Amino acid sequence: MMKKEVKKVAFLTAGGLAPCLSSSIGLLIAEYTRVAPKVQMIGYINGYMGLLKGESIPVTESARKNALVLTKHGGSPIGNSRVKLTNVADCVKRGLVKEGEDPLKVAADQLVKDGVDVLHTIGGDDTNTTAADLAAYLAKNDYPLIVVGLPKTIDNDVYPIKQSLGAWTAAEEGANFFLNVVKENSANPRALTVHEVMGRNCGWLTYKTAQVYRQKLARLPMLPEFGLTRERQDVHAVYVPESKIDFAGEGKRLSAVMDRCDSVNIFVSEGAGVADIIKEMKKRGEEVPVDAFGHPRLDKVNVGQYVAKRFGELLNAEKVQVFKSGYYARAAAPCKKDLRLIAKCAQVAVQSALAGESGVVGPDENDSGKIKACDFTRIKGGKPFNVRKGSFRKMLAEIGQPYPRKKRTRK
Repeated sequence: MMKKEVKKVAFLTAGGLAPCLSSSIGLLIAEYTRVAPKVQMIGYINGYMGLLKGESIPVTESARKNALVLTKHGGSPIGNSRVKLTNVADCVKRGLVKEGEDPLKVAADQLVKDGVDVLHTIGGDDTNTTAADLAAYLAKNDYPLIVVGLPKTIDNDVYPIKQSLGAWTAAEEGANFFLNVVKENSANPRALTVHEVMGRNCGWLTYKTAQVYRQKLARLPMLPEFGLTRERQDVHAVYVPESKIDFAGEGKRLSAVMDRCDSVNIFVSEGAGVADIIKEMKKRGEEVPVDAFGHPRLDKVNVGQYVAKRFGELLNAEKVQVFKSGYYARAAAPCKKDLRLIAKCAQVAVQSALAGESGVVGPDENDSGKIKACDFTRIKGGKPFNVRKGSFRKMLAEIGQPYPRKKRTRK
């Protein structure tokens, strides 16, 4: 497709929340206003759902002037949804398209009807793989517009993006969350506290949250005479999807911690051990529901409760509690470090859009972390956390947890 003048752009956010959605929109609006003030802007309501239904809101002059207010907020000012444009049956079932219609064509035609030259998608791997499908359809069928995405996922699990927007903030907020709930270990003797952290297939966020929490804990003064020790407040185990949980071996190790500290604190990814739990559920004849993308519904699998029950019995815990920081962390406004990254990516996204270049804009791990528009064909979800990472191994050594066996992955 030949480069054409950009007169109108549209934004949409999709998938789960992350501490970058509102800021990304605000910074994109501000950047367009700075470098291309005549460009019109609209936002599709509730992601791809709004695009299919033709529901959008205009970016007014007042919104342009006050766009940076959005950087102070979490969530998405235009709403999210989980819609996969190539899942025709799901789109028909939800009333987003009629029987016999192709959602990709409906979306493309709506963009043309609205006069959109550039669509900015802000989302994770599912959102941007859907954006890739749409971009490919547009190119194949000679639609005169492009798609430029921004990588949002607190799991930090998108190839080839080195650092996803909002992930640092989610770790920071998860650590703040646990600084409070860890004190529940003083409410009962032999207390088991399980902190379930978001992360379906990738343990990066669980690792990073534990790391940031321990850094914060190290700066707090303690009073051992009153039982207020760093060891009692520390993280005693970290379990991620990339490795198996050795319940027997860990049960023995953590029993000794419980006897010594009168409490045990576990950090676990919401996707750790999911395959084993689903296998058990199916043996019991229980149905495992999936979302529009075919992912098992993790709220139904409930890893935190499963881990808590198993270890509660093994450790002879008197009180067992599971705390989930995900919704607290993912709805936050971005920290300064994330905000700087979002601003840089927004600038490059606008440059790419005006230059007629499609792709997902972020730090390319295969190009020394350079922020650029990565071709949609390179975008893929499910990037695993590297359990061989030096800082992760160092943390496990410090808390006395054996180095985990890495799960085999399909080639």
